[in-house]
Amino acid sequence: MFGLEDQKKKKKVEAFVFDLEKELKDPRRGNELKKNIEERVQEVKATLRTPESKEDYDKFGILLHGYTAVLKVFENVLAKSK
Repeated sequence: MFGLEDQKKKKKVEAFVFDLEKELKDPRRGNELKKNIEERVQEVKATLRTPESKEDYDKFGILLHGYTAVLKVFENVLAKSK
């Protein structure tokens, strides 16, 4: 009653797996994605070395932070899968 039925049955809750995690478990696809992101990071760094305006510099800085965060997620997922 009132949502407590599941506690009595003691169902095991499965962990949610993201699509990205599933793709990274395939070694070939994981390396391909990681290489692609690393190339983009290098492109953004090259662009940041020659900023044309302050606004572009800020936008590319945010983009660089996003790409580095994705690389950290890749490392964490790959470490868990090993």
